Amino acid sequence: MNIFITGGAGYIGSHVSMQLLNAGHDITIYDDLSLGFEENIDKRAVFIKGSTLDLKLLRNSLSDNIDLVIHLAAYKSAEESMELPLKYSNNNINGSINLLNVLVELGIKNLIFSSTAGVYGNPNYLPVDESHELNPINYYGYTKLTVENLIQWYARLGKLNYVIFRFFNAVGYDKKGSIRCVEKNPANLLPIIMETANKTRKKMEVYGDTYDTSDGTGVRDYIHVSDLATAHEKAVDYLLENNNNNLITNLATGKGFSVLEIINQAEDIISCKINYDIVNKRDGDAPKVIASSNIAHDKLRWEPQFSDLETILQSMWNIYKGI
Repeated sequence: MNIFITGGAGYIGSHVSMQLLNAGHDITIYDDLSLGFEENIDKRAVFIKGSTLDLKLLRNSLSDNIDLVIHLAAYKSAEESMELPLKYSNNNINGSINLLNVLVELGIKNLIFSSTAGVYGNPNYLPVDESHELNPINYYGYTKLTVENLIQWYARLGKLNYVIFRFFNAVGYDKKGSIRCVEKNPANLLPIIMETANKTRKKMEVYGDTYDTSDGTGVRDYIHVSDLATAHEKAVDYLLENNNNNLITNLATGKGFSVLEIINQAEDIISCKINYDIVNKRDGDAPKVIASSNIAHDKLRWEPQFSDLETILQSMWNIYKGI
């Protein structure tokens, strides 16, 4: 199958591309390299440097017998989105509208969209399932929810078949070390732990230790990026076999790890102390967020294989220790 992946040079996109290439698909990666790395691009893939905002290039790039599109390209910092909403509107929403319109114009009906747990906002109950209220608390989450709604409307109008994935916290690296580029200026916990461990940072901050959790620090649901990639492979098969049976599902483990639990296990794996300070809680941070992925289990026959904490941390340290 000919598959077109926007954002395919990014962290998640490069793992998804490799998974699908290994499964025998033909892959075209479309990425402007604003967040991705050319070094991440598998030599077996066709690479086009381009933005979803470049309508002419996007149309020309999609004209060559594409069967399915995976849309991963997006800016993704929740904090930055609150400071620069126009940047996020233009790229995440307008770029997605361009893509959807080109797909309709060219008659490409199969779409897998990368959304986010941020569409839910703070949880009203746990585990969070797909029926939970949609109430984003940052503009990044709002942009993703807006695109979800657009996709669903296009499907109602008979123009698209879709699978929408709501990712929770994507972490880890390919266990074989095939993908090695790391995120610049990360804002997420595990890359910050790794940068502190390899002395890129002198110290990290832990936001609050008085939550109602086992050790007082926040608990989150982490999913290994290779498990996300496997879910995409299964979604490709699902769309081929289930035309018009559209799907929205979480991708998570249903288990949570606290900040201090992760730091302590990271120290065991790397055999050194990770320096951190306990600081004030951040406004809006929930004490605990875990999610159900029962729809993915039932409909895609998907089960996480690599999302235990030891595998996650070891796969990351294998990359970060060499930096």
